[in-house]
Amino acid sequence: MNHRWFTVVRLGLALEVSVSVVFGLNIVQALAQSNQTTEDNLGGKTTGSGIAVHYPTEFPLAAPAGQNSDAIDKALPGALNEGPLNAQTWQRGPADAPPPNAKIWNPVMIKMMKGEKVTGGTLFSSDSPETYCAMANAGYDFIWVEMQHDSRDWEKVGRMWAACPHAKAVPGVRVANADEREIQHAVDLGALVVIVPTVRSVQQGIQARDWAFFPPLGDRSLGGGQAYSPTFWGNVPGGYRATINQNLVLIEMIETLPAVMQAKQIAAIPGVTAIFAASSDLANRSGFRPGSPDYERLINIVHDAAISEHKRLCGPISWLNRPDFTCFQAGSELSAITRGVADELGPLKDTQGKPEVGPYAEKNQTGRPN
Repeated sequence: MNHRWFTVVRLGLALEVSVSVVFGLNIVQALAQSNQTTEDNLGGKTTGSGIAVHYPTEFPLAAPAGQNSDAIDKALPGALNEGPLNAQTWQRGPADAPPPNAKIWNPVMIKMMKGEKVTGGTLFSSDSPETYCAMANAGYDFIWVEMQHDSRDWEKVGRMWAACPHAKAVPGVRVANADEREIQHAVDLGALVVIVPTVRSVQQGIQARDWAFFPPLGDRSLGGGQAYSPTFWGNVPGGYRATINQNLVLIEMIETLPAVMQAKQIAAIPGVTAIFAASSDLANRSGFRPGSPDYERLINIVHDAAISEHKRLCGPISWLNRPDFTCFQAGSELSAITRGVADELGPLKDTQGKPEVGPYAEKNQTGRPN
């Protein structure tokens, strides 16, 4: 017998068996994961949303096999909604209704409802869970994770929030725009404060609201995500699905002249908690600097819209003492570190030694060491 040939065959068979086993395990693992995440599980399994869905295994009301049941025009016996199907007149069922006298569990919403001042610390560029958690436990009410002007992805945001979901500050985010994908990612990952930038019209403001809230207030899809898990909000009194509409804080930003003209109507949208007078972009788009009469008129229009509709009014932290402003965007993680070091070191800040040579030597106007 050719021992070399036998060895090759034996190794080939072993490799084939190994691949088959690994491949088989991967299939089993994939099937297990699919059973956790699909919306259409059967037999009362738990979906990836963390909600137990108990589907029937017998179907007495099902359409007869191979026959047109005419369900588009005829209601089934015992149905609340009779006659031809009409989405405009549909009477919603009691499923997922919040329990009577449900208490608010989002601390930011509690302060908003009381008219107390709320601060959001900005996490601008870091995707470090350690940095996020340090910010979240530093004393802010929520963390404003920046997704409009930064290029981080949602997976990194979810990882940061999962590192300390019940920190002092609740997870918040400024999404890139009023887009279903953006807002769906934010809320499914656990955001309790959603800031929508550059809302240019009432229609766009309504779209943002619809993506953020479940029916009947909005049109958010019921899917998976860590927001539903017990480590986040899965164990809140009344359940996440039934109570998040009462707890989610939605802030829509007024940043353009057309939006200023519609600020009152945007503030009036049901579900909008607050409107934000975007100090920088209103200057950018108006051509007038803060403090000038034309600029201040725009801010005052946003102010008037908020108070007329009994909504909260947000702005930069520098407007902490501006009348009627109660929620604020604070500085970024970099500025927070700088301020923290200044408070800790006091007069010792920036008192480094000054060598005459080398990279730490004082530089002259040419940029070279003296």
